[in-house]
Amino acid sequence: MEKAYQYHIFSPYRVCPLGAHVDHQHGLVTGFAIDKGVDLWFDPAPLSSPQQGEGHVHLESKTFEGVVDFEIDAPSQVKEGHWGDYARGAKYALRKRFELKRGITGVIQGSLPVGGLSSSAAVLIAYVMAFAKANDITLQPFEVVKIASEAEREYIGLNNGLLDQACIALGKKDGLLFLDCDSNDWRIIKRNPEMPEFEIGIFFSGLTRSLVNSDYNLRVYECKTAAWNMLAYTDQPLKTFDKTFLRDIPKATFENTRIAMPARFARRAEHFYSEYRRVRQGVTAWETGNLQLFGKLSFGSCESSIHNYECGSPELIAIYEIMRNLPGVYGGRFSGAGFKGACIALVDPAYKDDIEHTLTEKYLEQFPEYEKTFKVFWVKPDDGARFL
Repeated sequence: MEKAYQYHIFSPYRVCPLGAHVDHQHGLVTGFAIDKGVDLWFDPAPLSSPQQGEGHVHLESKTFEGVVDFEIDAPSQVKEGHWGDYARGAKYALRKRFELKRGITGVIQGSLPVGGLSSSAAVLIAYVMAFAKANDITLQPFEVVKIASEAEREYIGLNNGLLDQACIALGKKDGLLFLDCDSNDWRIIKRNPEMPEFEIGIFFSGLTRSLVNSDYNLRVYECKTAAWNMLAYTDQPLKTFDKTFLRDIPKATFENTRIAMPARFARRAEHFYSEYRRVRQGVTAWETGNLQLFGKLSFGSCESSIHNYECGSPELIAIYEIMRNLPGVYGGRFSGAGFKGACIALVDPAYKDDIEHTLTEKYLEQFPEYEKTFKVFWVKPDDGARFL
């Protein structure tokens, strides 16, 4: 029989129907937490344990090989390129704010294959919540968001915004998260009672990915370079790269300078400004219960991701091209950074079986090598990370 632990945290994965690749430029984003995610079972380390100090962290995973051991009251060492880096990253970000004395013993498990659902952010949030609990630290949900995001940026090395962590920590099953990544203002927009039922399809290409090794960080720099170009062309003072964001530059400035800058930078900026408009329209569509328009905007987001942001593997683009023509699909786009990973779609539940059958058949005709790894999952919006 498995050991019974004192605490159990569920930290959901997330999907973002609108607001792709703009959080790092302080744009507007939307998202859901979903009913699949990461489970962490743990006990606070026993006080004055004779074998190991009370600051000891011992973790096992039902998903990955090996065990993780470190001291919570010692500075985080360099990354090891191992799943334990996420626990060390959570410790790193928490220790900047609080004194940590007590470790945990625990087991972690993910419920879907890795790729496109921000499993890394879900894991980080679970560890932040667990270490805080063991050390009697009370955190508000948005503090958890900021600490987990800092861990991912500064320790893991992924230059993301707050989108993933915000969906995971703040999500509500009966609403859409709307977050302004400039002011950090956020709200949950309740589902309009007139809105038809929907479920979320998650279509894994079969290709797994690592974001830090993808073009993710490169795209962030390209967006900032576009912003720098605009400031330079209009004789405005430049800020350091880390303080330069497209959100701070009016769209009119872009229209006046786009012809002067290299085309690739203009495309990155075009994605930002058009996605800002789509999110605004999408929020109104959601508020009025217009799922058809909301879905259409999500398709538009994916088109811009392909042509302006230039992400998406041949596999993901194939899934997108197939699903956008299927009956019962309201809309959808690449999930996550869109380099490998998955596509998501908002669908009419009555069409689920047909969508799964047709999509699988047509995708594997093009990519038979993924017959064993291509997967379809159906999920629903859920509440954010919590103790069960």
